[in-house]
Order: sequence, then C-alpha cells, then structure tokens
Amino acid sequence: MIAAIQSFFEPIWHQLTVFFFAMVPVFELRGAIPLGAYYHLPMWETFLLAVIGNLIPVPFILLFIKRIFAWMKKNERAKRIVEKFEKRIVKKSQEMKKVTFWGLMIFVAIPLPGTGAWTGAGIGALLEMRFRDAFLSVALGVLTAGVVVTAIAYGFLSMLNFLL
Repeated sequence: MIAAIQSFFEPIWHQLTVFFFAMVPVFELRGAIPLGAYYHLPMWETFLLAVIGNLIPVPFILLFIKRIFAWMKKNERAKRIVEKFEKRIVKKSQEMKKVTFWGLMIFVAIPLPGTGAWTGAGIGALLEMRFRDAFLSVALGVLTAGVVVTAIAYGFLSMLNFLL
C-alpha cells in the first residue's frame, strides 16, 4: 500500500518531502531547504516550497493556540507539556514586548533552532498581537530566514561540487 502511494507520488516525491518537512516544528525551512539542495531541486523551487510549507501552520497557531492549550491543560500529562512550552514561549516573548513587530520578525528570521515560524506564531499569539500584524511579521521573518538558509545551503553545495 505504501509502495503504491509512493509510486503514485514519485514524480514529485522530493518536492512533497521538502514541502512537508517545512511544516514540522523542529525542522521548518531550516531543515527543508538543505534537504531540497540535497535532492538537487532548483533553488527557486526549494525556496518556494519551504516558505509556503513553513507558513501554512502559522494562521492556525495564531488563531487557536490559546484554546488548544486551555483544552490540553485539562489532562494532567498534557498540562505539564503545555506549561513547559508556554514557559519557553513566555521567556522568549518577554524579550520582545518593546519591539513587537520588528522584534518578532527578526526573531523568526534568525536561522537557529527554536526561532522559527512555530515559536514566532506562538509568541505573537501570547503577546496578543493583531492577527494581521503577527502573520506579516512571521512571514517576513520566514522569507528572510529562507533567503539566508537558501544562500548557505546552495552556496555550500556549489562549493562542494566545485571541489569534487
């Protein structure tokens, strides 16, 4: 069954992998773009797939994270996970309260673990930013991080190809 599904999607398997990798909180586009470079996808295609994939969860996080956290806190195990996550987000959001829009954009743009769209959207929601402002700030940060990571991934790959 899985083989049949994979063979059906084989012509676009690498593109789908990059796209969905960009949606995953730990990897986001910081992991998806190097993966696209590894697959030898065109730079523009990888960038576009990773940015769009990374931005898809953002509206849902901005709109529903508080309600989801409140619902999860009704379960004792989930409550501990949520409180740990909230503590992490609140700690990061305290640093940005003064510079909200641009601070959030720069935070998301820094291509380091834990500074991506998921955390940025969580911060925007906890800071109770207007949806439009939070989404635009996160989107600009994702675009900036995408340019940086693409330049590094494809530049590094080109350098390796040159040396080999």
